[in-house]
Amino acid sequence: MQNLLDLDMAGLKAWLAQIGEKPFRANQLLRWIYQRGETDFSAMSDLARVFRERLPTVAEIRLPTIVSDKVSDDGTRKFLMDVGASNLIETVFIPETDRGTLCISTQVGCALDCSFCSTGKQGFNRNLTTAEIIGQLWLANRALGFDPAGDRIISNVVIMGMGEPLANFDALIPALNLMLDDHAYGLSRRRVTVSTSGIVPAMDRLREACPTALAVSLHAPNDALRDVLVPINQKYPLAELMAACKRYLEKAPRDFITFEYVMLEGVNDSPAQAKELVSLVAKAKFRCKFNLIPFNPFPGSPYRRSPRDRISAFANILIGAGFVTTTRKTRGDDIDAACGQLAGQVQDKTKRTQPMPPVKTVTVRSGV
Repeated sequence: MQNLLDLDMAGLKAWLAQIGEKPFRANQLLRWIYQRGETDFSAMSDLARVFRERLPTVAEIRLPTIVSDKVSDDGTRKFLMDVGASNLIETVFIPETDRGTLCISTQVGCALDCSFCSTGKQGFNRNLTTAEIIGQLWLANRALGFDPAGDRIISNVVIMGMGEPLANFDALIPALNLMLDDHAYGLSRRRVTVSTSGIVPAMDRLREACPTALAVSLHAPNDALRDVLVPINQKYPLAELMAACKRYLEKAPRDFITFEYVMLEGVNDSPAQAKELVSLVAKAKFRCKFNLIPFNPFPGSPYRRSPRDRISAFANILIGAGFVTTTRKTRGDDIDAACGQLAGQVQDKTKRTQPMPPVKTVTVRSGV
């Protein structure tokens, strides 16, 4: 039984050909499923009656199940979704005055084990299917009261939830295609952002397959520190990552890369490290902006959030060097929905769930 949520336009046309149906049916099915939010084949009134009656025998529309729906004091909304076998993922909606952003997960847990991320410390079970990725957008739309005739509630999507998106490349691309397809969600490439910790070959593949806005989890200005904070750096060090970012901009919908940088007190937040960061990106010679993220604590973490004045001082050095720099406002931390806090429930296959080691801090001297 084919789950239609696993298929983008090209996949749907290929499947229709296999069952002897006309390719134009793909346009109709996408509009019903995504623009009208319909899952009942019998309600798809512009499909031929014979085709409508045949569909339940060859296809289904199978979604994850929302098991929890929490709303933060600031309006952030976190959905806990069941994807089977006692695995739960988290999806977060962040409302703002000029946009509504949905943060989507791509894996059950994460195998990359970034030392400051709650998701990584939960271990890893499996990749999500395309249906489970795009299903988060479908379910959030429904839960938020989406009206096909009304204004768009979710205007932006960021692939920044649980997991490393580019480690689930083959399921990610059809999901991105559905977000961008005018017969489905019809979002602009500029309004869909994929975040990566720096899997260089997959960044090149994304550039060719479906270039969207790109955010890179940087978090350190040198290889020695990034090897500890973001272990994938040991395989793809900063020189390779910077080169991949430059290549990506050849086809990107924006003319800059966003660098995410979580602020960890005494670890990566000194003025000297800010200057080192300036030197790193200036040498790379491409446009970028920085998004500084106050660390969001979670149980067992050895890190502390950088004080506000340290974050401001760090930001001012970047701004003074001519880089657009923002400090992310912490949203949803009262329901553990803030950046780095998503954990869900993972039946870990990595045997990683163990106490975290202490982290060496940097001694900060006045004027440094």
